Amino acid sequence: MRSLLAGVQWGLDRTVSIGYGVVYDYIFDQFPPYQALRGEVLARVESAVPAGAARRDVRVLEVDCGPGTFACILAEAGFSVVGVDPYSGLIDLAREKRRARRLSNLAFQHADLAQGNTFWESTFDQVVSVHSLYAHAEPRRLLGEIARLLKPGGHLVVVNHTRRLGLLPTFGDVVRRDGLIAALRSLIWMVPNALFESGRKRVGPHYWDEDTFSTELRRAGFTVLEMRRTFLSDASLLVWARKDTDD
Repeated sequence: MRSLLAGVQWGLDRTVSIGYGVVYDYIFDQFPPYQALRGEVLARVESAVPAGAARRDVRVLEVDCGPGTFACILAEAGFSVVGVDPYSGLIDLAREKRRARRLSNLAFQHADLAQGNTFWESTFDQVVSVHSLYAHAEPRRLLGEIARLLKPGGHLVVVNHTRRLGLLPTFGDVVRRDGLIAALRSLIWMVPNALFESGRKRVGPHYWDEDTFSTELRRAGFTVLEMRRTFLSDASLLVWARKDTDD
């Protein structure tokens, strides 16, 4: 019976993930907060490129890349990018997207990074994680693995939800902050997100505020360069950090 229930849960998780991945691609181009977030993340990645370095020589890892939307943006900006995700269905979608866009500087791999041994130590110059850390079963272990994979002095850009974005409370927050029209437009993201949260496997969530994030990053061997609220009604935290060196 347990194996049957596990199989059903696996099938549900896969179906929900693929469905959300397909919907995510549509929403991304229609939802202004995502467009703003894209600019914020890309700006930090670009600003960490050493003077005189070619972007193609900068290796960027996207953690839990989903359908590969951000990874494609980074690759189209000229960086050498690898995206990893534990859901094989989402990796399949990401690889189809890469082929369609003919991005030779982009690769995807099916893996849970927190399990270790996916890549050699100090493989990447930068790591990006967008709205995935909060849903990971072992976020502290994941941060430790990210630190291992980054070169000394390498940079991390992470965006994480700071609270549960329930449909009705979030709708009310947007109404109070930006007005009814903006709230109605935001339903294009809020409804699918609510369905995803209700259907995904329970592994947390881990909503870290500024103090908690700062503490966890220091423990993992990072220095925080910037921390600010962002996304829908400032429900997310954007953190830019640098891996400490041995000096």
